[in-house]
Amino acid sequence: MLLEIAAQQFALHGFHKTKISEIVKEANVTQPTFYLYFKSKDAVFQELIQVFKEKLYNHVAHSKLPADVAKEGLLSRIAYGLSRLFEFFKQNENVARIGFVVSEEAKDIKVQMALKIEENLIEEVENGYFTTDINLNLVATTMVGAIEHLSITKLWTGVHSPEELAQDFTSLFLCGLKNN
Repeated sequence: MLLEIAAQQFALHGFHKTKISEIVKEANVTQPTFYLYFKSKDAVFQELIQVFKEKLYNHVAHSKLPADVAKEGLLSRIAYGLSRLFEFFKQNENVARIGFVVSEEAKDIKVQMALKIEENLIEEVENGYFTTDINLNLVATTMVGAIEHLSITKLWTGVHSPEELAQDFTSLFLCGLKNN
């Protein structure tokens, strides 16, 4: 509960404007109780970032396509993985905002995410799913930027569901804009 309230306050006000007094007031605990769990405001903020990173990197690691996906099931399998990622962002909006947007570590988190996506893509190219004549680092970096922007402008505003975003995202990245 205390961690959730802290996440809400940090996501709403940022690190510097968030006050421990507001966190404990919202959580209906005393400041000494806060300090039983956390050494400082920075400690609770860093814990939120660490929790987010672990869950995010786990999602990305598990999004790699296995070597035996049928070509006709490729789009739906990728959309499913992206839907789970967007659902994670939706269900953990405050922590995702902190780790992906607000924190000083956000840039590094996105760079590491892009590198993991690139690793996945390299293996998926080797498995014959994707073309070999494209810059996979550019693809991975673009995907991370799109995930961030879509989360902020479409997911967290309620304009689109995780499934809708995943479907459109997958269609764009795998089929493009070209009229077939």
